[in-house]
Amino acid sequence: MKSYLDVLATPGAWRFLLPALVARVPSAMTQMGVLLLVQWSTGAYGPAGIAAAAAAVAQAIAGPWTGRLADRHGQARVLLPQAALHALALGTLLALAAAHAPVPLLVATAALAGGSGPQVGAMVRARWARRLGGTGRLTTAFAVESVTDELTFTLAPVLLVGLSTAYTPVVALAAGLVLIVVGTVAFALVRTDTPPPTRTDHQDAARSGAPAAVWRVRGVVPLAVGFLAMGSVFGSLQVGITSLTAAWHLPGAAGPVYGTFSAGSVLGGLLYGAMRWRVALRFRLVAGLALLAAATSALTAAGTVPVLYGAAALAGLVIAPVVITGYTIIETLVPAAVRTEAFTWLAGAIGLGIATGASAAGQLVDRVGPSAAFAVPPLATALAAALLLARVGALRPREEPAAPREPSLLPG
Repeated sequence: MKSYLDVLATPGAWRFLLPALVARVPSAMTQMGVLLLVQWSTGAYGPAGIAAAAAAVAQAIAGPWTGRLADRHGQARVLLPQAALHALALGTLLALAAAHAPVPLLVATAALAGGSGPQVGAMVRARWARRLGGTGRLTTAFAVESVTDELTFTLAPVLLVGLSTAYTPVVALAAGLVLIVVGTVAFALVRTDTPPPTRTDHQDAARSGAPAAVWRVRGVVPLAVGFLAMGSVFGSLQVGITSLTAAWHLPGAAGPVYGTFSAGSVLGGLLYGAMRWRVALRFRLVAGLALLAAATSALTAAGTVPVLYGAAALAGLVIAPVVITGYTIIETLVPAAVRTEAFTWLAGAIGLGIATGASAAGQLVDRVGPSAAFAVPPLATALAAALLLARVGALRPREEPAAPREPSLLPG
């Protein structure tokens, strides 16, 4: 616990953490919110699923470009216009849904809303990396971020469903939009630990050692594949848990079971971030993915609600440490000039994995049955573990000139 208190006591940290939290909770509502909104507007789940997938894919594609612009021009110069664009896109989607517009128009606007979503989470990690990079406290800071992600993805559905039930999905997403804009603008205006703009032209890029494209940096693509697999765990579990509890005539258990998965992830992240490790990060990542494959395979044998709770908690306990390790590794692979873009690559991979996992799990549920959805996580994570094991050498930290760093408060 002391390691967390030390990180959270970092001077100025709360100035950007609080507005970031305000922006990130409603941001986690977007994909599910689009699903509920379009279903409410059209009365069908098919178009709603397509719109939600369009939003997720657009966000995964646009995220790295947002990160690159932030690295080149600074976070505020990207976030402020992006908040305005997102408000326009999502506001238009709400108006179209309320008017029961044609499905193609709803899907296209949903993609614009997803693609314009502010990448606040990646930018928070970039600030932590600038302040704590090269110290033992960075892993703990990334553990804080992982726990924050889990909390936002736990709270967001509760707020979304509550407001949608009490009013309409239009009201729910409108309230979320206000929070996104307020939180994003407040975060952008706080300059504490903001990475300075590092690339404005080709000459600047050459001087900074920044690559022409982050995905070409050694190790980035394998890491992104690993995060894609982890995203598929989130997406397929949402579908699997929902469909299985419905088949058992216990639909109300879906929320608590998924909440148990999130709680396990929070606990796993806290424990991982507080421990001292002597095993290299790259080997921890491969072992973590293999362990995640084993843990999620227990879900396929869940025949009762108590067993489903236990299997979900076990899977959650493992996944947060793997996410934390991946973010810590990529900080050691890329130059400081492209950190934000690198973090958005991983965030986008998770988002794309969520959409892919949910789609694959949905097809398996329709064709085979609810339990078949749980075949996706162990298969995806096992394949990712095998790929990363084959490319484990690519995950070695890059060599760069030593720079003065704040001393670590953790041994080793």
